[in-house]
Amino acid sequence: MGLVADDIGPVLARDRFLRGGPVEGSVRGPILSSWERSRSLGLSPDGCELPYVEDLDLDGRLVRAAGPVMDRLQAMFAGRKVNVCLADGRGAVLQRRFGDPSMAERLPAIQSTPGFVFAEKFGGTNGIGLALTERRLVSIYGAEHFAERSQSNACSAIPVRDLLNGLIEGVLCLGYPPAEADAAIDTVIRKAAGVIEQRLLEQSSARERGLLQAYLEARSHMPAGDGQLGELAASGLDWRDQMILKERATELISSAQRAAVEVHLPGGRHVTLVSRPVTSASGVEGVVIEALLPSRHQRLAVSTEAAAPPGLPAHEGLVHVVPASGLLSGGAAPGPASATARPPGPPPAAAPPLTPHEPDAFAVAGPLTADGHAPDGLTPDDAAGGLVLVGEPGVGQYAVAARRRLELLSEASTRIGTTLDVGRTAQELAEMAVPRLADYVTIDLPEAVLRGEEPTDPCKDLHRAVVHGVRDDCPFYPAGERVELKPVTPQLRCLTTGQTVLEPELRATPGWIAQNPVRAQRLLAHGVHSLIAVPLLARGIVLGIASFYRSRDPSPFGDDDRSLAQELATRAAICIDNARRYTREHTMVLALQRSLLPQGFPEQNAVEVAHRYMPAESGVGGDWFDVIPLSSSRVALVVGDVVGHGLHAAATMGRLRTAARNFAELDLPPDEVLTHLDNLVGRLDREEGGDDPSGDSTGIIGATCLYAIYDPTSQQCVMARAGHPPPALVHPDGSVEFPDLPAGPPLGLGGLPFETAEFHLPEGSQLVLYTDGLVEDRRRDFDTALEQLRSALAHPNRPPEDTCREVLATVVPEHPADDIALLVARTHTLDPHRIATWDLPTDPSLVSSIRSAVTRRLSEWGLDELGFSVELLLSELVTNAIRYGTGPISVRLLYDRTLTCEVADTSSTSPHLRQAATTDEGGRGLFLVAQLSQSWGTRYVPGGKVIWAECALEMPGGTSGADGEHVAFDIDLDDIPAI
Repeated sequence: MGLVADDIGPVLARDRFLRGGPVEGSVRGPILSSWERSRSLGLSPDGCELPYVEDLDLDGRLVRAAGPVMDRLQAMFAGRKVNVCLADGRGAVLQRRFGDPSMAERLPAIQSTPGFVFAEKFGGTNGIGLALTERRLVSIYGAEHFAERSQSNACSAIPVRDLLNGLIEGVLCLGYPPAEADAAIDTVIRKAAGVIEQRLLEQSSARERGLLQAYLEARSHMPAGDGQLGELAASGLDWRDQMILKERATELISSAQRAAVEVHLPGGRHVTLVSRPVTSASGVEGVVIEALLPSRHQRLAVSTEAAAPPGLPAHEGLVHVVPASGLLSGGAAPGPASATARPPGPPPAAAPPLTPHEPDAFAVAGPLTADGHAPDGLTPDDAAGGLVLVGEPGVGQYAVAARRRLELLSEASTRIGTTLDVGRTAQELAEMAVPRLADYVTIDLPEAVLRGEEPTDPCKDLHRAVVHGVRDDCPFYPAGERVELKPVTPQLRCLTTGQTVLEPELRATPGWIAQNPVRAQRLLAHGVHSLIAVPLLARGIVLGIASFYRSRDPSPFGDDDRSLAQELATRAAICIDNARRYTREHTMVLALQRSLLPQGFPEQNAVEVAHRYMPAESGVGGDWFDVIPLSSSRVALVVGDVVGHGLHAAATMGRLRTAARNFAELDLPPDEVLTHLDNLVGRLDREEGGDDPSGDSTGIIGATCLYAIYDPTSQQCVMARAGHPPPALVHPDGSVEFPDLPAGPPLGLGGLPFETAEFHLPEGSQLVLYTDGLVEDRRRDFDTALEQLRSALAHPNRPPEDTCREVLATVVPEHPADDIALLVARTHTLDPHRIATWDLPTDPSLVSSIRSAVTRRLSEWGLDELGFSVELLLSELVTNAIRYGTGPISVRLLYDRTLTCEVADTSSTSPHLRQAATTDEGGRGLFLVAQLSQSWGTRYVPGGKVIWAECALEMPGGTSGADGEHVAFDIDLDDIPAI
């Protein structure tokens, strides 16, 4: 779980990474990045030692804010093997809670004791460290952890932020067995972190600090000596002490309670904070927090409970509150419970909380007067201290909303446009907006945009591209349906004006209802009540429209929501436009690629072929294949791959395929063909700016090729490859072999020779040629892919077309990152009765005997009409070999789709066709050969050369008799290949 692909596990991916192998695409990006950072830090998987720190703020604002949340989570996971952890901003664990209390005894100290620092630089990839690095919710499963000790665990961790400044205060982490992984855990931890952040917000808000500044300015105008409390700066408290007091004072203000709190300062000192209601001159009601220093009053015993925010239980150690009578000169509190000073121990029961508007019950009570004077009843001899903080309960909600909007936009910049797919980009916009901005989002795009074209009229030919919301049963137009908008609808107004349209109350919007009254009433019945329609504008072009609907929140959309929706749509529109333009270019390149590939193969009897081409998801590459008939019934099979994607790779592929066909026409062996292609690639690379010092070259950066020649007369196949995957040989019995063919360097490197290998292919064998995109995938092991290919091919007597379908269904990666070219050829053999061979010494007198023997054989084959031309043709070839070549000489006739005449000798002298003068006695032999045959040429072999000439037959596989009736050949009908 947690990896991109299903056919490679975390253990295998991690092991390959640690061995230095490539795992890109097999591991989630954040995990791989963390692994790479961990390795760069020099961490060892079996030696990630975590530092232990003792300077933990176990009573700080984060712990106080998270206390009830930790309690709730512990209760929620009671009895389960769940570890609830709270860490500070540096990754040091502050608290741990366990659903099963016995876990604390069984787990090692590093997983059960606070104080260990889990920052990524110490512990490698782990939940706390990765959450601090990624600054978002992360989940890690099993072997995705870098350290060996965590391989059997899974965890989800999320940063806890101060919503006012965006800084990360700490991390909340849930650890659990991988078997208990559940998508609901992410929801739980998000909500829990949100409650902690809200409680942190209540402790300190920008508005409260503004109120504090206004209060301090009012107090500065008070005349000296009239009984007000002294300033903290004059009390001997340094800035660290004052920060501690202000943090506790913020907590008292957010609780909106009258209270007295004893604050422990460094060095064993104690200060008491007193909160009371205050009303400013403008009538704003708030709470003022003042400090009483222990030098003038007795230490207080305090209660353990304070009012918790709604939805959370009361908790220990957060705010210690006592009735005000406990502050009166060390006296006892009235009533049955005493609040006098007492040694540390279990605290007394809590007194009933007081509302802010109860009669004054504290030593310092009552609101400030309008002139800023302190109230009567407290003399300078009673206590020394000063003002700490003043604020208004509940402030900061607007700041939180603004912060959430900023976070939404920041997240949208990374989550919208992750692919170059128009539909997926639109879906990401909807997923980003639901549910944080809207409850439902619909996106309508013109058909032209979906095809990658620029829309001529965005108001026409609209199609519903996306429907996304909190529920699936809301009766919007379904995705894929054509949408006809009426002029009165807010959406069409949005498209025509190019402006965002806000409709806060849809029940009062007749134009929206008029689009489809029945469907509109059904939507209203589902609670949909507010709409924002935003045009998708990019480069001044309207690409479509996004509609945001609200249903669960009873309040309508406002101007802030409209601005946020417009900002989201603007960012998404740019990504959609990029995807649209990419789609257009991809379509053009794909069309070029397919036009450069073979549209059909010439007729030949040597092999029965089937082929497939699949472009990559990310772009068209430079893969190609070809089947090239050669002389003497032979056939060449070619598969190649140009490195890279796009228009340049496709164009280069076309050039190389054309060159390969031209070199094949020269009847060169495979190694020489690859040598010529290698020289061509190097020359093209130089011509296209490969030596350009500016680095802007678009030259060829590499190409691979496999070239094979199969001879049906001998059943021999000779092949060579240049950096290309070896072929697969499927024998007639179904066994599959990947021959050990010399690899050779990729084309374009130059300087290294290519080697050939020869194999015997019995009739019915299959030769499977493919490009690396079929078996090489980042999400799958190479050996696994080869085994899958072997299993798909291990079926004897299967037609090549069925083989192609099986390979594509079982071997092709789910999301191919590279082009795939596949060529399957099943071999046939030329009937030996259709082959005639004669060996001759270099004696001109024997030419006539060869003519007679050839005539008899042609008569046996029913080709009497070719007798004269073949006799004359062979006479010239044999005479030419005797005169200019060296013996022995051999003559061979091949009766296939054409009649091929071959004359071989042991010399390497090549004949040349020339124009003889009228006075020349000779020089016209090859001219006659060219006139009598449809093609002729010279093929060099290890023992010399072969001059061949092909004569066309009137009918494939037969000829016409003198009476015009068809004369059948003496062949078995089972030898005729299927169409």
